[in-house]
Amino acid sequence: MSSRDLGDSAWVLDPILEIPHVQAAVLLTRDGLVSGYTEALTQASAERVAAITSTVQGACRTAAAAFADQESADVRQVVIESDHGYILVAPTAHGTCVAAFGDPEVRLDLLGHRVHSQVARLGEKAMAAAPRGADGGIAGGTGA
Repeated sequence: MSSRDLGDSAWVLDPILEIPHVQAAVLLTRDGLVSGYTEALTQASAERVAAITSTVQGACRTAAAAFADQESADVRQVVIESDHGYILVAPTAHGTCVAAFGDPEVRLDLLGHRVHSQVARLGEKAMAAAPRGADGGIAGGTGA
C-alpha cells in the first residue's frame, strides 16, 4: 500500500496517486489532524500540510460566506496553483478532508475527478458502516 495508514480510511489516497504527476496526498480531519498520508511525505510534513490545509479551508469558508453576505458557507473544493504545481482540497460530508498535490504537468481535471470520486467512496463506506437501529435508522438517531 502506498499510503501510510493512521486510520481505517487512508485507503482513499491510493487511487489518487494513480493520476500521472500526482506527488502526494493527505487525509485529514476538519480540525487538522492527519488520518493518513502518502509515502512521499514524512509524518512531520503530513502534519504540517494537515494543519495548513485546515486553516485554508476555514479561511475559504469565511471568505465564501463574506462574499455571499451570509453567516456561513460550505466549501466544495479549494484549488491552489503555485510555481511548484497544484493543490486540490475537497472536504467530505462527515468531517474529513482530502488534499492532493500534483506537479505543474498534472491534469487538474483528472485530479479533481479522482479526488471527488474518492471523497464520494469514503462517504458511501461511512454510511454503509453506520450502525443501524431496530427501526432501520442510524443507531442513536431519529431514523427519519
